[in-house]
Amino acid sequence: MSGAGAPFTTAQKEYLEGYAAGLRVRGLVPFVGMQADGRLTHQPGDGAGNLAAPAEGATAWGVPLDELTREERLKLEENPLDIWDKILRHAAADKAPEGGDVFRFKFHGLFYVAPAQDAFMVRVRVPGNVLRSSQMRALARIARDWGGGYGDVTTRGNVQIREIKPRDIVNVLMALSDAGLTSRGAGADNVRNVTATPTSGLDPAELYDVRPLAQGLQFYLNNNRDLFGLPRKFNVAFDTGGSVSVVGDTNDIGFQAVRVPEGRAVAPGIYFRCLLGGITGHLRFAEDAGIVVPPEECVAVAAAMIRVFADRGDRTDRKKARLRFLLDRIGMAAFIEAVEAKLAFRLRRLPADDCAPPRLPIRHGHVGVFSQKQPGLNYVGVAIPVGRMTAQQMSKLADLAEECGAGELRLTVWQNVIVPNVPDAALGTIERRVKAMGFDVRAASASAGLVACTGNTGCKFAMSDTKGHAFAIRRELDKSLSLDAPINIHLTGCPNSCAQHYIGDIGLLGTQVAADGGTVEGYTVFVGGDSGRDRVLAREIAKGVPADQVPGALVRLLSAYKARRQAGEGFVAFARRHDEAALRAMLMGTAA
Repeated sequence: MSGAGAPFTTAQKEYLEGYAAGLRVRGLVPFVGMQADGRLTHQPGDGAGNLAAPAEGATAWGVPLDELTREERLKLEENPLDIWDKILRHAAADKAPEGGDVFRFKFHGLFYVAPAQDAFMVRVRVPGNVLRSSQMRALARIARDWGGGYGDVTTRGNVQIREIKPRDIVNVLMALSDAGLTSRGAGADNVRNVTATPTSGLDPAELYDVRPLAQGLQFYLNNNRDLFGLPRKFNVAFDTGGSVSVVGDTNDIGFQAVRVPEGRAVAPGIYFRCLLGGITGHLRFAEDAGIVVPPEECVAVAAAMIRVFADRGDRTDRKKARLRFLLDRIGMAAFIEAVEAKLAFRLRRLPADDCAPPRLPIRHGHVGVFSQKQPGLNYVGVAIPVGRMTAQQMSKLADLAEECGAGELRLTVWQNVIVPNVPDAALGTIERRVKAMGFDVRAASASAGLVACTGNTGCKFAMSDTKGHAFAIRRELDKSLSLDAPINIHLTGCPNSCAQHYIGDIGLLGTQVAADGGTVEGYTVFVGGDSGRDRVLAREIAKGVPADQVPGALVRLLSAYKARRQAGEGFVAFARRHDEAALRAMLMGTAA
């Protein structure tokens, strides 16, 4: 190596020339990098290091360094928000991250998902679940040019694109920026996509249009570095209190719009109740915090709650690092007091019973044709089987939104897409074109209620091919059974429950089943889950059902439901009316 200030050697010059040529071929522009000595370079630098790292023997968050989890130490050794030079170098060398950098790259929404795929997945933030058609078209181009040719709508109402090579990650990030999108903070220990009821501003029954709240919180997060690098991931949802749910009670914070009548301890009007600590993978719904928040205070309250979690959440045990466990440790009252200490105003205490009862959402109110509050306009919910769209379908949805709507799309936490602002005269056209794409607008279709995590084709934790098996279930239900009521079927590949199997009418948890001296993929079957006003966790009725037997078993179960239900009885009520043994017999075809 040459000494400081020495001219480049011939080998170094050849490397830089080759590197620059590679950048020109790929259209990659690094702009500026920083060397270890702090000097700037026009090439990717070595990084200036993490100047804020604590001294040897010091503490972080009041915890001795040797008691911190591996992930906390990785964040201290090198702040993941400061690794742009490293991302550039990996793209230039077409090199995947290793060791702690696999974790750090997630702060930029870049997930290296080996061994499931020797490639990256990028998770794109869609705050408030609202996309412009031009943004959907940009995502389609990214999927086509640098990904696997498809995109997935997630259970947080955002988009993931897979099969991205290391050499293309900077191209992808820059293309997202060009489209007004970002993946920053979309993974690891950060606030994940901020969700909102997908019919906000459209639903005649809503109490409040929550889009500005979700987008305002996301903008605040973007501009406050202390709200990154939390003890674990953190979910926030805003619910309009209308006809469509955003399953706020499964979030760390769920803001639920409510109406406070006259004669209560606070002035009458529209407020938000705070539901805290939802984590259905650990069998816990969010708990009412005993407060109501006026709309204009919601973002400040959310930021204060996140900061209390950052200050006091467990950084020594990843299994106890979610908000739920902090609430268990210090209690709801102490948590609310700590939040209030960070605010310049007092929180309003009010029992839930002093609010008007919440509206019961429409089952599958996110799929089908519904009149908007705006006269002559409708929103059309499109059933996207397990959220997967080809790049061509993504482009066609963007075209549809422009030609039949107002150039806007809404993504749902049920992995479907809504086209809003469709005039009455365009309804026939949009339904025909949706069908031609291979999608559906019928709420009772098998496609409408299928929700699936990535599965083992793209996630190392999953024990089953959830999306592939979901498509098999769809084919069998379409062939063998005519559904006449909405049914949610959630497939998740591991106990992390990304597809929230505990709140599905039917929940399927991936497992391995002994067969012929080895194992095959299979599922544990749960039934009767629901969220919201009638929330209940699904009950287990069968273990170890091989995946190839699941479609037929579900046909038997749902056929029994259709034959034995009472007038107007939904599947959840039907499941509650029967014990596990009876439901298992229906599933396995042994019922009398």
